[in-house]
Amino acid sequence: MIETGSLAPGDRAAWEALARGYKTFYRTEVPDEGYETMWRRLREGTEVHAVAARAEGRLVGIAHYLFHSTAWTADSCYLEDLYVDEAARGRGVARALIERVADAARERGGRPSLLDHPGGQRHRPGPVRQGGGVPRVHPLRPPPRVGAVRGRGGHTVRSSTAPRPARFHTFVRFTP
Repeated sequence: MIETGSLAPGDRAAWEALARGYKTFYRTEVPDEGYETMWRRLREGTEVHAVAARAEGRLVGIAHYLFHSTAWTADSCYLEDLYVDEAARGRGVARALIERVADAARERGGRPSLLDHPGGQRHRPGPVRQGGGVPRVHPLRPPPRVGAVRGRGGHTVRSSTAPRPARFHTFVRFTP
């Protein structure tokens, strides 16, 4: 079972390993002090927030998000980083993290949706990738059955049950 919640002080080393995995994937170099600064910011929880996913008590996934205004909304939730340990992929960890961030958006009075980030679409299931790399909004729905993904119109389609990478940028927005 996957459990989501806040990062605890004892998660520092496991969080950094996942954060480094995320940054390595995107070929982004961050100096050691950058991880220290980010950890401090996450622990303060005023600018940037984090969600942790645990399986059997072990940290297996992280999501970093923040709230900001946009041209069209006063308060939006941006899910900036999402990373799942390779050994835990294909078990619903990414979905659980996304839902937890969506809950945070709902708590601030909105209806969350996902907007694909073109740079991350190669990591999404096939039906979500359709559209030629143009960002599209997807309402968040209950998670699909294991081995299935939501297709256009919200119907469920079969997919490979092989683990898929769970690294992508997603914008969670809500409309008041």
